[in-house]
Amino acid sequence: MIQDIAPYRFRNEFRDTQDVVMHATDPVFAFENRTVLCRQNEDGTYSFPAVRELLDGGTDTDLLLYLFAEERGAERRNYYLYRSHDTQESLAVQGYTYTNISAFRSAGPKNDWFACMSAFHLFCWYKDTRFCGRCGSRMEYYHKERAMICRKCGNIVYPRLNPAVIVGVTKGDSILLTRYAGRAYGGNALVAGFTEIGETLEQTVAREVMEETGIHVKNIRYYGSQPWGLASDILMGFYCDAQDGEDILMDENELAAAKFVRREELGEENRNVSLTADMIMNFKEKGRLVFR
Repeated sequence: MIQDIAPYRFRNEFRDTQDVVMHATDPVFAFENRTVLCRQNEDGTYSFPAVRELLDGGTDTDLLLYLFAEERGAERRNYYLYRSHDTQESLAVQGYTYTNISAFRSAGPKNDWFACMSAFHLFCWYKDTRFCGRCGSRMEYYHKERAMICRKCGNIVYPRLNPAVIVGVTKGDSILLTRYAGRAYGGNALVAGFTEIGETLEQTVAREVMEETGIHVKNIRYYGSQPWGLASDILMGFYCDAQDGEDILMDENELAAAKFVRREELGEENRNVSLTADMIMNFKEKGRLVFR
């Protein structure tokens, strides 16, 4: 999946920007809504502006915020965020344009795409946490950990993580595939939804399947998880069985399609990207063995 970036290692432990040695080749992420400043290369991959290109253009490095790093052996690359959420101004770098972040789903290198998703997650949180939700004062960067602090009332706010489930509902040798209603993404999907207050993950699985398709489920089994920075999510995947004798009653506000598809009829999904695709391909290959 997208977070599997070996031989690179994702190093997301907090370090204060002023304590990090900035290199001229370190990449910088600059976001504008759901677009990121980048350049498409001749091989179809994308690259992001480096610190030296910002300096050549006269950008103040004080507007760069350290996010995280990637390591490969003794090699380390730091990633920075241009603080457009503070300046309210877009960054312009010659040769680069703003491109929708969804363009990177099928374009490598995978480690850069994962870094972009993670940076977007933090960008959204910083943008939404400029003011204190308790007293309304301006928030400041906390220099002890990844958080924002209100110096007036002492409120400390940490990055937002939305727990959500992805559900592979099976019936014999078939799996329930869906398509979202009213979303730009039109590919195959599985039943999915966010965990509510007071729910276990298993209860979320049962509720979401029932709400979206009218099906009761049993034999709920955990499969795996994935960070998904595009929606500030931590996704948790489960397989479960549909109860016998129930028909699909699709919620048309949530879904455009929902049907059980036999293993041999499943197409190819890019499991290198998403947990959803990985779960579909896993069922295609193993069938009922996914429960073992």
